[in-house]
Amino acid sequence: MARKTIEYIFDFGAPNGYLAWYPLKDIAARTDARLVVTPVFLGGMHKLTGNAPPMVRDAGVKGKVAYAALEFQRFLDGHGMDKFRIHPALPFNSILPQRVLVAAGDEAERHAIVEALLPAVWERNIDCGDIEVVGRELAGAGLDAERLLAATQDAAVKAELADNTEQAVARGAFGIPTYFVDDEMWFGKERLGQLESYLAGGRP
Repeated sequence: MARKTIEYIFDFGAPNGYLAWYPLKDIAARTDARLVVTPVFLGGMHKLTGNAPPMVRDAGVKGKVAYAALEFQRFLDGHGMDKFRIHPALPFNSILPQRVLVAAGDEAERHAIVEALLPAVWERNIDCGDIEVVGRELAGAGLDAERLLAATQDAAVKAELADNTEQAVARGAFGIPTYFVDDEMWFGKERLGQLESYLAGGRP
């Protein structure tokens, strides 16, 4: 049977993007699937779809934000993610690290960037719009920070991020985390079990 590919539609600005990344890697390993990261710009995705961050979108719905926070904490506890800290600037502009991801030379480097910056953003709450701060994190992880940051100003990199965002929306994506396998799409950390079942040969 041909090896499956999980495409992860991803933005550093989404806290659920952090939560999903680690169990998603485990699922890929258990099912022998390739995991590829497609960087998009969540702010642009929201603009294209009319979506908004849940705490904004659901602010007027009695009980919903409080329940979402409870469910969020249950996920953290269930996966032992005790280092996670909600970012005080949320929602923030994530375009700099997203362009860094686009500028990656290959999938291995893209994964290394995710591994370097996810904990920096969601455990230590760095300002991911500060080029010097982001550069220190990249360099500290052994990545070529100078090359990656310079590339964020390249017109082709900017265009690719915009194209990725538009194409993801055209395929049905409206938020983070979104996953595609074959022509099937799943949204949310709560759908990881369904995704794994599909990869194991079950129904979507």
